[in-house]
Amino acid sequence: MLGLVVATALAFDFTNGFHDTANAMATSIATGALKPRVAVALSAVLNLVGAFLSLAVAATIASGIVDQNFITLQVVFAGLVGGILWNVMTWYLGIPSSSSHALIGGVIGAMLVHAGGHAVLWSGILSKVFVPAILAPFVAGSIAAAATWSAYRLTRKVDEVVGKKSFRWAQVGSASLVSLAHGTNDAQKTMGIITLALVANGTLHEGASTPTWVIIACALAISMGTYLGGWRIIRTLGKGLTDIDTPQGFAAETSSAAVLLASTHFGFPLSTTQVCTGSVVGSGVGHAAPVRWGVFGRMAIAWVFTLPAAGLVGAAAFAGQNAIGGNAGVIVLAVILAGACAGIYVLSRKTAVSPENVNAEWTGEVNETHPTAMAA
Repeated sequence: MLGLVVATALAFDFTNGFHDTANAMATSIATGALKPRVAVALSAVLNLVGAFLSLAVAATIASGIVDQNFITLQVVFAGLVGGILWNVMTWYLGIPSSSSHALIGGVIGAMLVHAGGHAVLWSGILSKVFVPAILAPFVAGSIAAAATWSAYRLTRKVDEVVGKKSFRWAQVGSASLVSLAHGTNDAQKTMGIITLALVANGTLHEGASTPTWVIIACALAISMGTYLGGWRIIRTLGKGLTDIDTPQGFAAETSSAAVLLASTHFGFPLSTTQVCTGSVVGSGVGHAAPVRWGVFGRMAIAWVFTLPAAGLVGAAAFAGQNAIGGNAGVIVLAVILAGACAGIYVLSRKTAVSPENVNAEWTGEVNETHPTAMAA
């Protein structure tokens, strides 16, 4: 049972990686600062490195969301089911939703069915999940808008070609910093979940720190997922919100990295998606560029529904496995999860999105044999 939970947690970490590749590299690919495959490879390496730099967020997930006295392996597994299903569905639709909130929502939903509301640490969720989630897009967007305005203002007398080339090189650094920050924040969430599972199994005592093997496994899983790249979401975030030029891309990435690193320092399991989306919108506002508010509105709706939707799936998953009983219920749930993910993957192949297609769309060379330009 513990092995199945750990494997499922690493599978979630993998989906987190390809779901969130867009957050770090979409703007750099959109402006031409990095080639698509080079961008995701660089992001994967830096995600791996970032995962080893902090454990503050892992501690929050392990001890600040639900009461460890009530945690069981079945609760953890059902919560992971909720997180994974939401991740895979939003990836298929090309929606940059929050993997963090999907995971937290799934665990909360399962715990509510298992032990009731008193087993959920609502004060911790309010202070470290809800409030940061509301503030993050606005803070990141405001910083990005100011940074974008300043970038154009300071370089207004610089030759346009020289300026673009300089900002492209600067974007390599800023995008790398976002990937590093993503590793310090998102990889930690799965570390916290596996730590919870080890506590539930009696392998670790309450309040124990995350073992080294868990850190290594989670770092590898998220970096592998990042390397595969969530091209559907990259397309949405790179050009779906606003047309991004190199100064905007640099400002958006730098703002995102600053907010993410600050949240990691305070142990906030922040949504990288919300931070980076807010920065992209802010970069458009700062340059007075047209922002596609309809696209942003649909993304915001997905953010609002992520935690409760994943919570409902987690609750239903726990109730279902509990009704069947024992290990049989867990096995049935695992089979359903695998079947649902396989079905969504098969559907996705009918409108596959590759790095070559994304690059062609953004450079005006759309391949007509792949009619996927606006599918997301």
